[in-house]
Amino acid sequence: MSKIARFLSLITILLLFHPLFTEAQPVAIARSGMVGKSIAQFVPEGFDANKTPSLILKSTPVISGRLPSHWKIYPEFSVTEGKASAIIHLKGKVSLYGGGEVTGTLLRNGQTIRLWNTDSGAYGVDGGSRLYQSHPWVMGLREDGTAFGVIFDSFWKAELRTDDDKIEFNTEGALFNVYVIDRNSPQEVLQGLAELIGTIDLPPRWSLGYQQCRFSYGTEQRVREIASTFRAKQLPCDVIWMDIDYMDGYRVFTFNKATFPNPKQLNADLHAKGFRSVFMIDPGVKVDAGYDVYNSGTKQDVWLKDPSGKEYHGKVWPGDCAFPDFTMPRTQQWWADLYKPFLANDIDGVWNDMNEPAVNDNELPEAMRLGTIPYDIPHRGGANLPAGPHLLYHNAYGRLMVEATRKGVLAAKPDKRPFVLTRSNLLGGQRYAATWTGDNYADEKFMKVTLPMSVTLGLSGQPFSGPDIGGFLGNTSPDLWGQWIGFGVFLPFARGHACAGTNDKEPWAFGPELERTSKIALERRYRLLPYLYTLFYNAHKTGLPVMCPAFFDDPGNTALRSEEQIFLLGKNLLVVPAFAKSPNLPTGIWETLNLVDGDQSDRYQAKLLVKGGGIVPAGEIIQNTTEESLRQLTLYICLDAKGKAGGELYWDAGEGWDFKKNGFKLLNFQASRSKNLVSVSVKSALGNYDLSPEIRKVKAIVLHQGKQYEGIGSLKDGVQVNMH
Repeated sequence: MSKIARFLSLITILLLFHPLFTEAQPVAIARSGMVGKSIAQFVPEGFDANKTPSLILKSTPVISGRLPSHWKIYPEFSVTEGKASAIIHLKGKVSLYGGGEVTGTLLRNGQTIRLWNTDSGAYGVDGGSRLYQSHPWVMGLREDGTAFGVIFDSFWKAELRTDDDKIEFNTEGALFNVYVIDRNSPQEVLQGLAELIGTIDLPPRWSLGYQQCRFSYGTEQRVREIASTFRAKQLPCDVIWMDIDYMDGYRVFTFNKATFPNPKQLNADLHAKGFRSVFMIDPGVKVDAGYDVYNSGTKQDVWLKDPSGKEYHGKVWPGDCAFPDFTMPRTQQWWADLYKPFLANDIDGVWNDMNEPAVNDNELPEAMRLGTIPYDIPHRGGANLPAGPHLLYHNAYGRLMVEATRKGVLAAKPDKRPFVLTRSNLLGGQRYAATWTGDNYADEKFMKVTLPMSVTLGLSGQPFSGPDIGGFLGNTSPDLWGQWIGFGVFLPFARGHACAGTNDKEPWAFGPELERTSKIALERRYRLLPYLYTLFYNAHKTGLPVMCPAFFDDPGNTALRSEEQIFLLGKNLLVVPAFAKSPNLPTGIWETLNLVDGDQSDRYQAKLLVKGGGIVPAGEIIQNTTEESLRQLTLYICLDAKGKAGGELYWDAGEGWDFKKNGFKLLNFQASRSKNLVSVSVKSALGNYDLSPEIRKVKAIVLHQGKQYEGIGSLKDGVQVNMH
């Protein structure tokens, strides 16, 4: 190298490391104001929606007023070498939560996560700091119990740091808006989040039942055997899932003619036994000139292409695959239209997997492997979405896919409520799909992290989630299954699953003792379906989670801030898993709830506690949700210190859309004690749904100091319980 070349090289290195080029350049706030009750928007100077579009918000907010003079939470924007960041500085002692689907502790102080949706088997990528979904959202809880939340409205590749003194969001893309919600409680903050990003629609009631899956039940005959065994053993279950082996050579929207020759008849047989079916659909479409789906996609020009205009191919289960560009409206419509003939086989639900999107590029040198589509592959956009690279749209790929899927399911079955499950998603994507927490492992560590993961998803706007009960990867021991099913049945989404090559993980697979444990656990969930369905209705209406952290009972109680071994279902029921060791319990009156014979003597069952002042509605033990749950409605009552209690029951047809036209019933119960007599009655009732054919009688059970006092009555006349 010549002296001149060495000199120029040295100058280049010095320039690269010069502060002018590496230090963050501050960016002023161009516009700010209120877009809702105690919700502020901050727009940085130079923000361009064509560089950072929004898919997180349900609609575009409109600034309607100035920030109040007492407003204290402001983002500080900056740009470093074209990459935008924002920092929120914190004052005082603040407990931080959120970030969506994350491993680690419930309390997020001192944590860093990478927002780059990734196929992460056993949560092994980057030490578990990035998983399948992106939720650029943090909630802060102050010492006095008041709270705030921050949305960083960007789905560029990013890093989210939650330190004790600041929240920092660093992207690899352009400037973005920030929304801050500042309210009196964490519950009010989450309601504010829902105002911005929307809520789940009310799911079909069958999707709240227990569900069984394996990768894969390889034949129609095996599926029938699984369904028949559930019924023969009287183990409650509502759904059997079909993983990828039902397909013809892993071609999506097809069936293997040898192993699944008549899927419509299979589904008819499942329906006759009270089961629903959910079938998997991945985004990768096999490159095959003899394959109708690939040919129709090519004809309509829906595939992602490289910068030269050549169709991009990546390897997934079928081999070389083309990938739909879901940013284009015609792709969304094409994908939606594929579901009508597919669902005509009487399929009930759709499972979108591998939609980070995952790509097998293991043939490349390790340093070049991305596990997904290359950053520079362009998305063409359309309608409200600009063209942009995969670096921008990667974290939104699964979200755009499930939007198209839901559209297709709705069009194919307009009288039914769609059920879609997704592995990949984005903050706000709960509007389109439920989720599970990906490919976990059959290990106690993964069982325990289930709780903070699912609670955090609820704190990030997604109330409908849960793990693979028992662990997906690896062999599950009987003891691990017993511990997991004992509390897993109380998570919002309750599904057992197993990977190919692992042991059987159906509830009867671990011997008679664990089968009995599973039966008790499943019957407990089904007894609580009226309560769970009510919580899902409230989540749909308000955005509040179904599964809540213990600190929701008393946000000012700092002892509960890091408690992650227990959780609340709604506000009236506390779940304490069998593995919990000396958990910090909320203070006040809590009484043990016995739902099924033997549930307190079985060592694997979670302990259930009803809150003083709460009423928990429960139904019958049923085998599936086609059976009558409310023949006898049981109200479990725990009186507060003043001898009073209240609770709700929401009910409707469990399917269809009549609930949006007043075809529901929402009952508000009250109980009051006078001396030794507790009077229980309906305080108020909303909706036109007729419950009289379903509720034959009402039993009230007052839980008091470890004892139960019972009375029988009706909705019309109420119930009297003598505690003498």
